[in-house]
Amino acid sequence: MKIIYADTFFKRFKGLMGKKDFNDCLVFTNLTDSSIHTMFMRFEIDVYFIDENKMIYEKVSLKPWRFHKPEKQAKYVLETKKGLLKLKMGDFLDFI
Repeated sequence: MKIIYADTFFKRFKGLMGKKDFNDCLVFTNLTDSSIHTMFMRFEIDVYFIDENKMIYEKVSLKPWRFHKPEKQAKYVLETKKGLLKLKMGDFLDFI
């Protein structure tokens, strides 16, 4: 499994749109807004919202063509295909 960083405007804009499948992790950094959507996506995803301490504070699973705004602004957002990772709220991540 690879960790792919969406650290530019274009990478954040494109995200997972149009991909047929994805078995890696996409980490969004340099965020000004942590709202997400699954427009033009072909599969369900798990989304982890991560704070400045690198702790997961919210997790949602989204089907294609959905929107979500987390309860607070995230420092990082991690997207994976649904069920790929077994992370839960309160877990800390050290690869970011």
